[in-house]
Amino acid sequence: MESYDFLLSIAIILLVTKIFSLMSRKVHMPQVVGALVAGVVLGPSVLGQIAETDFLFKTSEIGVIILMFLAGLDTEIKELKKTGIASLVIAIIGVIVPLIGGYGVYQMFFQDTTDPQHFLKAVFVGVILTATSVSITVETLREMGKLNGKVGSSILGAAIIDDILGIIILSLVTSFTNPNVQPKQVFIKIGLYFVFLFFVGIFIPRVFKSLEKWHGTVRRMAIYGFAYCLIMAYITEVFFGIADITGAYFAGLFLCNITKTKEYIVKKLTVISYLMFSPMFFASIGIKTDIRGLSGSILIFSIVLTVVAILTKMVGCGLGAKLCKFSNKEAVGVGIGMVSRGEVALIVAQKGSEAALVDEELFPALVLMVIVTTLITPVLLGLIMKDRTKIEGATG
Repeated sequence: MESYDFLLSIAIILLVTKIFSLMSRKVHMPQVVGALVAGVVLGPSVLGQIAETDFLFKTSEIGVIILMFLAGLDTEIKELKKTGIASLVIAIIGVIVPLIGGYGVYQMFFQDTTDPQHFLKAVFVGVILTATSVSITVETLREMGKLNGKVGSSILGAAIIDDILGIIILSLVTSFTNPNVQPKQVFIKIGLYFVFLFFVGIFIPRVFKSLEKWHGTVRRMAIYGFAYCLIMAYITEVFFGIADITGAYFAGLFLCNITKTKEYIVKKLTVISYLMFSPMFFASIGIKTDIRGLSGSILIFSIVLTVVAILTKMVGCGLGAKLCKFSNKEAVGVGIGMVSRGEVALIVAQKGSEAALVDEELFPALVLMVIVTTLITPVLLGLIMKDRTKIEGATG
């Protein structure tokens, strides 16, 4: 007899994630934290009410694709141009330092030379630390009215470049997980992928502008846009062996300057994402996390990794800001603003788990790192930028 338990699971996940998200907002914390905690509570760590299933996996995969598509659509190319070289320098150093830090922490705690994937696993922990959550940082700065100042613009620009660099590194590392794939093939595929993106970037905006004129309305654009996003994710994964979320992100990026179409697609997809797919994704991360495994060396590893995650972003991005002639306070503000890992790190960690680059016992430690960095960023930003009105007014 066909089981309809999945209907009850969806209802429970949606209700509980919403309740916990509202609780997070009440205490001035990002709602993503509440959704994560809801998943942990529902999963094997606490209540054991919801288990991982193929349906949950596929639904959460759609959720993460939509999130990355929306991230691409929300990218402000003007912001990248405005801060220019400063954002690029901050982002590059802010990727290199955490990458080295994460790699070093993994090597310090795990030295299994019999594991052929050991080096890639160590690198991948570094890749997770390179992530920065654009959404959480932007929301925090917007609430403080600091988004359009020198520091705010630099953080936003660097975070966008940071995510693009992180996605490229993610795609590169996961490509090496197949033992039958030669390094030369990987680089050729990635090169061909960027050639493909070049032509898509020229062709797709023209197609959507033509469709907009042809229909005389944007009403159908959400369907066209979502279908295009899914096709890009599919082609990226199947034909180039690169993570599907990379395709989804670039799909959104190529439409970010078509104002009316972009706004309509964002409006419609945000609704379905908010209603079902995003809660399913964040809850699935929590459900996948068994905090009962956080004991002994794994607990120590998670603490050290969290400290390194915070310090490497502050030092790396802060150093980049100083090289670009920022004042000490401005550099500290930039460094803190890049600390939050949020949903981006969770997406990367999930991809690592699927590629067998993140062991099951380490997943709770990674989720703990994400939660702590997500919680601490708004608090530290509030403290460091509370008295920055004069600085922002003078330099922004």
